[in-house]
Amino acid sequence: MSTRSVRPAEDEADAGSRELTAVQAALAAEHAAVYGYGVLGARLDGKRGAEARAAHDGHRARRDALTRTARDLGGRPVASAAAYSLPFAVPDGPSAVRLATVLEDRIAGAYADLVRATEGPRRKDAAGALREAAVRSARWRGGNVAFPGLAERAAGADPAATGPVEAAGADGPR
Repeated sequence: MSTRSVRPAEDEADAGSRELTAVQAALAAEHAAVYGYGVLGARLDGKRGAEARAAHDGHRARRDALTRTARDLGGRPVASAAAYSLPFAVPDGPSAVRLATVLEDRIAGAYADLVRATEGPRRKDAAGALREAAVRSARWRGGNVAFPGLAERAAGADPAATGPVEAAGADGPR
């Protein structure tokens, strides 16, 4: 048996593991985003409230799709925590908008990792989710940044070092 015939199987296993890891991280980030939008949505009304509800629905749909993807890849989807610590208090509308911006920036980072770890239709879906997060971030912020979600990552940092909860803007389960 040649080394060439064995090597691709090992590479495929590694690629599958990286893909599942990235899917699980994005799923955990979506769980945290759904929670965060539940908190901030109560502080917004009118047009901003409608935007928050639409974002909440979008993140729930992405969460459900990632749950199916994790199962399709042979994994057990990560569960949502009962509650998450937010990065700051959200007592009013302006802080709710700030939280929405943080959530979208950080979830964009999780999807950037997923784009890197996947190929084909899954990469296309991840790129679409990254684009949606970037657009929502720009709307909440009132302007855009070159690479939403990537500014939070330290130069040269391992993307796996960013925990799934932190990727969505929360400090972790309470």
